[in-house]
Amino acid sequence: MTTTARKQVAKKSGMRSFKPGEQMFNQNDPADSLFIIQKGQIRLYIPKGRGFVDLAILRSGEVIGEMGFFDQSAKRRSCSASALVSTEVIEISYNAFGKTMEGLNPWFKTIINTLADRLRKTNAKVKELESNSVGRATGGSVGEYVFFHTTDVTKFLSMFFLIIKSHGEVKEGKMEIHLNKMKFYLFDVFNLPEVKFEEFMRLCTEGHFLELADDEKGFPKLIRVSHVEQFREMVVFFNTQRVTDDSKKIKVSARCEVLLGAILRQLSTAGVDKDKWQADISTILNDFKQQGVNVSDEDLRDAVSCGLCEDILVGEGNKLTSVINYTKLKKLFPSIRMMNAVTKVNDTKSGHK
Repeated sequence: MTTTARKQVAKKSGMRSFKPGEQMFNQNDPADSLFIIQKGQIRLYIPKGRGFVDLAILRSGEVIGEMGFFDQSAKRRSCSASALVSTEVIEISYNAFGKTMEGLNPWFKTIINTLADRLRKTNAKVKELESNSVGRATGGSVGEYVFFHTTDVTKFLSMFFLIIKSHGEVKEGKMEIHLNKMKFYLFDVFNLPEVKFEEFMRLCTEGHFLELADDEKGFPKLIRVSHVEQFREMVVFFNTQRVTDDSKKIKVSARCEVLLGAILRQLSTAGVDKDKWQADISTILNDFKQQGVNVSDEDLRDAVSCGLCEDILVGEGNKLTSVINYTKLKKLFPSIRMMNAVTKVNDTKSGHK
């Protein structure tokens, strides 16, 4: 790069910071600059209907927006970009970048332009194959966009179980494995999609199926799991759901899940060790009312339908109780929570919520 070109780049360049979730640009926005990621993570996606299709996650050292410079036919952003975490990027205008290109040998410019053209054609082909993430409606017609298919969830659950079970170490009563080792098997060996892995990790951490602790370098990359067998049990649950007729699948609403969680806490606190036990529904509903939680006795209907408890009984003083299949509920509840978390992600990405 010549001295003049360096000055042009420096003049047009600037450091920009983005907060988690902050938008960098939207699809079809005018494209007049590229970005070099200095720190953080950037999510690339394409709006689809009321939802969106995730394309990739880019990290420190990677470049965004360079295709707009080479594609003279369309000076528009081909996708949208937002920050996943606190992110810093260097923005370089196309004019400044063009000055740099002028200083290159002609043969090197030809190679760069050829590679860019091939990449653009590959991107177009990827867009044509987006239907791989679209479900099938009744009768074989094309359904709505689905981020997590049941097979995706089953793969991640089974891989987590096998990798942690085989390569994890017991420390302080928990199984522990480094995130880098997990990624090696998931990406390099089994070729699972990174975008879906990042979302699955978020579900697991927010749902307390695992926790992340600092490694020896101070980075939150140690995966710790208290109940590894939960992952195996969830594999069985999701696989059973996959082959079960829709009318017979376990379906529990989000509010029913909240109610079942409170029931489990009540019975656990009471030290119940029986397969079945009566839960005091009135006390739980009164607690919810004081906390402003919008849950009623009607929300237990899903649990009754799938055999997790019996119909609510009205006793003396209008006290509400229900006989809970405690052993069954304890076993299935983690899977129910994961199922609803996956459903929420799919609803959000398809534009339903």
